[in-house]
Amino acid sequence: MKILVTGTAGFIGSHLAHRLLDRGDEVIGVDNVNDYYDVNLKEARLARLLNKPGFTEVREDVADRAVMEALFREHKPERVVHLAAQAGVRYSLENPHAYVDANLVGFMNILEGCRHNDVKHLVYASSSSVYGANESMPFSVHDNVDHPLSLYAASKKANELMAHTYSHLYNMPTTGLRFFTVYGPWGRPDMALFIFTKKILAGEPIDVFNHGQHRRDFTYVDDIVEG
Repeated sequence: MKILVTGTAGFIGSHLAHRLLDRGDEVIGVDNVNDYYDVNLKEARLARLLNKPGFTEVREDVADRAVMEALFREHKPERVVHLAAQAGVRYSLENPHAYVDANLVGFMNILEGCRHNDVKHLVYASSSSVYGANESMPFSVHDNVDHPLSLYAASKKANELMAHTYSHLYNMPTTGLRFFTVYGPWGRPDMALFIFTKKILAGEPIDVFNHGQHRRDFTYVDDIVEG
């Protein structure tokens, strides 16, 4: 099967690409390798994929409409897994335009590519952050998610609404996955697991928010890939 995977220089995307290639699929991997965090880590992830048969790297931005239209026309993927996004809640306070470009414009380009090129199924990354001000625990897909608390969360809720509309209008199967903080090898250095570990090794104090009165679910990357 030919599968377009966006975000293949990223944490989850690179793990997924390995899994698909190992089972015999062809992977078209798209990533613009931006500098939101250490580019060397992204390049190292990609280097491991480039040695595998069946992998094609496309170093482009999903927000570039013309490029994405040409990519879909050329490669004609049967399935699409869209993981490329501007991630991070706190960073959305510093650079909101990055979220509009990557998460809204980029997602629109993916939807249009799927619509016009007979893609059989689109799976895309949403986020647990869409639950926002929701107070019922544990979270459920039946909960109301109309109160996001960050622009990042709002962009992911918008993705869900956009996908729902395209599914309704064009009979196009779409599945959004609300990831809860993913961890594992080759993970993002801006996540708590690595920040805590680095500070512990350096003998530095760890920043604790909300007076330590909170808990958080983490999900191992292999379980995400399985899903």
